[in-house]
Amino acid sequence: MRAMVYTNYGSPEVFQLREMEKPNPKEKEIVVKIHATQVGYGDVIARNFKKISPRQFNMPFLFWIFAKICFGVRNPKIAILGSQFAGEIEAIGSKVQSFRPGDQVFGYLGQSMGAYAEYVCMAEDGIVTIKPANMTYAEASAVPYGALVALNLLRKANVQRGQKVLINGASGGIGSAAVQLAKFHFGAEVTGVCSTLGLQLVKSIGADKVIDYTKEDFTLNGEVYDLIVDILGKSTFSYCKNSLKKDGRYLLASFKVKELIQMLWTKVAGKKKVICALALEKSEDLILIKELIEAGKIKSVIDRSYTLEQMSEAHTYVESGHKKGSVVITVGGNNKA
Repeated sequence: MRAMVYTNYGSPEVFQLREMEKPNPKEKEIVVKIHATQVGYGDVIARNFKKISPRQFNMPFLFWIFAKICFGVRNPKIAILGSQFAGEIEAIGSKVQSFRPGDQVFGYLGQSMGAYAEYVCMAEDGIVTIKPANMTYAEASAVPYGALVALNLLRKANVQRGQKVLINGASGGIGSAAVQLAKFHFGAEVTGVCSTLGLQLVKSIGADKVIDYTKEDFTLNGEVYDLIVDILGKSTFSYCKNSLKKDGRYLLASFKVKELIQMLWTKVAGKKKVICALALEKSEDLILIKELIEAGKIKSVIDRSYTLEQMSEAHTYVESGHKKGSVVITVGGNNKA
């Protein structure tokens, strides 16, 4: 099989297209022929992790240590990146019961990665399920991680119908999923904050209001919210607390030790709460996401598509900061199915 591999950390040019052995499934594994994958934030970080300092890493120092061990200190341990995919099951192990060859599926591989290839082998009980019938392979490949994380975050914030929710970082993978889930699944009134480039995208996916942070400071407009979700730690609790209702919550998807201390302090001392949340992805959540997609409550927005051979160009574009939606890699097969 063909796979895009990297053996050294560095710029997007480190990728090399190689022929590798096609995987064979163990008795409880499936082999998926990948039709599409996505270039995510995690892929870009992993590709150049040697240059990511603890300060640049958007989680506490201990998490940086674990990531360093996982990805490799001097050279990458994981040769094939790509954590989410959509494709068709080509082979199954002798004891697999949930899937059959020919099933169209989508899923998330987590830190094991491996989707920048024509085939991937994974456990039957991994985070994988039947692809939404109303999405192409390309569209489905852009959904899993962002939607899984957003669903977990909003659950931990206990979002209720009719509440006012602000998503800071609304045009990214997690942010765009959070906008749609908060609006159409949890029934909240949603304000999305993004740059000028992302305004139209955030409007198109259902945000009730959109704020361009390059032109307006949402903390100065007099609006107050039940929940403020900060996707990439671009703001602080002290900066946002006057924009929270008296029992409002400030939810961080990325945080440092300082925010953990604030979470403990506000839990004891104040009605306004800081929540530092880690998402634990589950296969049953992906099944729910599939159902929501088929009900028209979640859609993916694709900015650009590249072929597997164009991986370096795709990473360069993602790093430019100009993307509006997802950047998809088409690997093979019929991406319109």
